[in-house]
Amino acid sequence: EDTDFDVDVEELSTTSRSSSEVVCEILKIGAASDRGQTATLAEHNAVSGLIGELESMEEEDKFEGDSTGTWELVYSSTQLFRSSPFFMAGRAVCKTQEEAQQYDWFCDMHRAALAISTIGKVRQVVSSNRIVSEFEVKAGAVPFLNDFTPFSYSGGLPFAIEGAIVSSADIAKSDQISGVLEWELYMDTVEIKGSNIPLLRRLLDNGLKLASRNLGDFLEETIESYSNPRPVFRTTYMKEGIRISRDQDGKMFVYVKVSDSVEPKDYSSSSPDLGLTKLLEGINDTFTKVYI
Repeated sequence: EDTDFDVDVEELSTTSRSSSEVVCEILKIGAASDRGQTATLAEHNAVSGLIGELESMEEEDKFEGDSTGTWELVYSSTQLFRSSPFFMAGRAVCKTQEEAQQYDWFCDMHRAALAISTIGKVRQVVSSNRIVSEFEVKAGAVPFLNDFTPFSYSGGLPFAIEGAIVSSADIAKSDQISGVLEWELYMDTVEIKGSNIPLLRRLLDNGLKLASRNLGDFLEETIESYSNPRPVFRTTYMKEGIRISRDQDGKMFVYVKVSDSVEPKDYSSSSPDLGLTKLLEGINDTFTKVYI
């Protein structure tokens, strides 16, 4: 049976405890719930209250340091991939509350359809004028061994499809108003990096990508009622390496700064072999122990 964190938000008020202690409680729930993916409603509500306490602080007490650098997602009140500028732009296309609810449902079904996959690191690389979202994912390549062999083993072969969905956007406008840092994002491209699928990797490395900005510009010129979406991403707290941001619907994302680097990750060292090389190295290190 699932067990909720016993968090009394009022007792964690920043008037009686430091902001660092409140942040620690948020990180505890994020760690125990796989960044919020398995959190119960009570746990999400607890984090919401804790974040509200931090956001209510005076501006000089809740903003410190530089937003540029590499940030890893440690908690989200919604699907992790919605921290991507691509999905924020998709939401910004919705004009009515009904359309926004339909988009929420679509995102939930999108994750349900990909339940066989495992989400790895989710990060944002932020420079002075650009944000790059890196969403690493892994899925079993041969999920049911007995479909392909006479063996009745219920698992699959230890091969996995790996890669990172990388979406990039310009920070078209940046303002800090009333204790909130606002970024207006202008979506640029989506590409797959570090894919370990043979042949496909060559196509991807040769520049195959979705130029969503160019597509949006074309639609803008062709369809009178269409305008290229520019979602607003708001940072409401940034101190001691912790950043709390919200999308246009107020969905919450908590990040930890892992480095000052503004360079996206280099995935070129990933081998396009479905993990075969790692498997053979593991067999050799564990059993045969033959080294040259």
